[in-house]
Amino acid sequence: MTAAAVAVSGLLGLLAGAVADRLAVAFPWDGGERARRRALPFPLTELLTATLFGLVAWRLGAGWALPAFLAATGAGVLLALVDLRHRLLPDRVTGPAFATTGVLLLAAAAAQGAWDQLLRAGLAAAVLFCGFLVMALVSPAGLGMGDVKLAALIGLPLGWLGWDAVLLGAVAGFVVQAAVALVLLAARRVGRRSELPFGPAMLAGAALAVGWGGALLG
Repeated sequence: MTAAAVAVSGLLGLLAGAVADRLAVAFPWDGGERARRRALPFPLTELLTATLFGLVAWRLGAGWALPAFLAATGAGVLLALVDLRHRLLPDRVTGPAFATTGVLLLAAAAAQGAWDQLLRAGLAAAVLFCGFLVMALVSPAGLGMGDVKLAALIGLPLGWLGWDAVLLGAVAGFVVQAAVALVLLAARRVGRRSELPFGPAMLAGAALAVGWGGALLG
């Protein structure tokens, strides 16, 4: 069952990656005409998304919660692409993704009787939202409201897995951001005062927590 879930999820990831790349290029979705181009060279977005979908399925197996995690992953790829291109995490993605992930987790909880996991997911979303909101208010130059809302979205799947995953995912985002900044500084691609989008690092940290949280935490 797990192998089948990985295969099917990988195929869905190819499709989701193609859609995410096209939507990222078309942003801000105002209906204007744009030249046909890609956010990443073909087929990088498709392969990346398919790999992420497959890893999520491998981590969770063919369980009721898998659709919620795949929905969050697909939205995360789109958000990362848009943030890299425009330094923005649009509410028109974050809001529906949060609602969809929450509804799918609710369905999973009802099917499995996993109400404790659903409660923890909701609490984790609230905790990360509040924590990032405080950091954004203290240092608005470092974090924006898009990052705050993304933290709530990330909190849902991480909270479903456990508080260890929540902590690891939150901390890993800052570690990834610092590592990327150091590499870019060493390569002289950015300056010390350059601002980097934080959304992709947050999402990468969450992916690490989902995929390899058990190994990293021992």
